[in-house]
Amino acid sequence: MKRTGWLVLAALFAAAAPAQETSAPVANPVSTTVKNQLPRFSKNMVAAAESMPADKYGFKPTPEMNSFGHLVIHIVQSNNLLCSKISGATAPDAKLADTDGKDKLVASLKASFDFCTTALANVDDSKLGESLVLFGNRPSTRAAALIGLSDGWNDHYGAQAIYLRLNGILPPSAHPAPK
Repeated sequence: MKRTGWLVLAALFAAAAPAQETSAPVANPVSTTVKNQLPRFSKNMVAAAESMPADKYGFKPTPEMNSFGHLVIHIVQSNNLLCSKISGATAPDAKLADTDGKDKLVASLKASFDFCTTALANVDDSKLGESLVLFGNRPSTRAAALIGLSDGWNDHYGAQAIYLRLNGILPPSAHPAPK
């Protein structure tokens, strides 16, 4: 019985050893995490915008809510502003209106994610405590902007998914995985 106990204990240590080796500290954990989220959100949010039919870009779940097209504009503006503030890069001048068509809005959304990819490429955690101004004249930090960017992607994709579902369209992340 003792021998079996030692074998089980040895097996547990052997199984735990590889896990300990793979849990090495990550350099720049905050910026790396957000940069790792970017491809997934870019793929899903652009696919959501592409999935909504052009004639539904004016769709509002209730009269008080923004249209789907306005939501896409908001995502573009948020990406451009926050990625610019975080990186110090000049934001693209995206002039968009609620009356713009699907093609222009989808192209602008793709461009905003391309801008974020480029702008965030050299961002690390060393300047996260630096002060900056967000949304008018509100003092903030680069860390708050980076967290806000990530939070925004979650919030905005959730809104896109609801708008799609209300129109009988399955959101991109809800599609079954290919076999």
